[in-house]
Amino acid sequence: MVSTDASSAPAGNAAQIGAFLKTGLLAVVIMLAGIITSAAVAAGAFFAISAILPDSNLLNAVLVMVLGVAACFGYFWGSNAILDMIYPARGQNIATNLTRANAIRPWLFLGPAVVILGIYLVYPVINSLILSFHGPRGENWVGTANYSWLMGDQAFRESVRNNFLWLLVVPAASTFFGLIAATLTDRISWGNVAKSLIFMPMAISFIGASVIWKFIYDYRAEGSEQIGLLNAIVTGLGFEPQAWITVPFWNNFFLMIVLIWIQTGFAMVILSAALRGIPEETIEAAIIDGASPFQIFYKIKVPQIWGTIAVVWTTITILVLKVFDIVLAMTNGQWGTQVLANYMFDWMFRGLDFGRASVIALVIMAMVIPIMIWNIREARKDMR
Repeated sequence: MVSTDASSAPAGNAAQIGAFLKTGLLAVVIMLAGIITSAAVAAGAFFAISAILPDSNLLNAVLVMVLGVAACFGYFWGSNAILDMIYPARGQNIATNLTRANAIRPWLFLGPAVVILGIYLVYPVINSLILSFHGPRGENWVGTANYSWLMGDQAFRESVRNNFLWLLVVPAASTFFGLIAATLTDRISWGNVAKSLIFMPMAISFIGASVIWKFIYDYRAEGSEQIGLLNAIVTGLGFEPQAWITVPFWNNFFLMIVLIWIQTGFAMVILSAALRGIPEETIEAAIIDGASPFQIFYKIKVPQIWGTIAVVWTTITILVLKVFDIVLAMTNGQWGTQVLANYMFDWMFRGLDFGRASVIALVIMAMVIPIMIWNIREARKDMR
């Protein structure tokens, strides 16, 4: 009896694997057939209609958008119709057909997006890795020379130091201020208005925010009229104006304020939703036990939303590792404010050295991936 069970287990596993492979292969075949057919029909319609319409870039753009949307609808409708023909929801095998169709159907929707995103993610990584072993413009093979250069480059070390400084300050400050804002705005009658005002910087591009803060930090020689808000306040109090974004070391913090100003709204919205999800029973029990508002906040509320806090923190951390726009617009990496993303931009588009730029890009990727994996795991824990 034991030997029969032992021998049937591998057979059952093999059958499950075979069914899984069959389902996956069928999903791929239907997906590819749908994509090729819808793309061919859309392309044929485009060339047929464009031959009739006058030559106009605007009309062509509108036509491409309309046909693209129509092709997407055609793909989803056609692929689902084919699936329903293969596994009809009727007959003696209706239960089996529905099970198999439901296993395949999500991949018909997700498949094209996964394939396209995979191409756009995998190809740049592979290409960057190849370019990192080549010289300027990616023409000559130089082996590990770019990596050796990177280890001894003073500007690279400055960029890494500044990036770690940003990592220490921005995620912590943004999450802290966002948590405080989320807590306070839920207690006041005009909290929704306050939340809208705090969240508003999120609607501004990083370049736009940088221009705003560059005017705030603007410096004019002593005796001239100060148009920068900060120096206007400083001179109004009787002190000398300062060129804030050129002050070594401290100018990094003045740049960080811009990103903190933007990301506080993001942290506030996410954490506010998490705070509202805390069961009222736990808070009421703490009040009955005589806990102060401070104790309720730090010992009851914060521990229950710690997973959300961690996700917000790491999300902002990933953004900080890629920070580029603010540094480019405000200092262009001068006066000791260089960061990795801007340094990569300099070598790629100004120095035209694709090899060195690719090495820096790989360093950024190596720093981002572990944090991103941890972030995904924490998000999954919260979903459970």
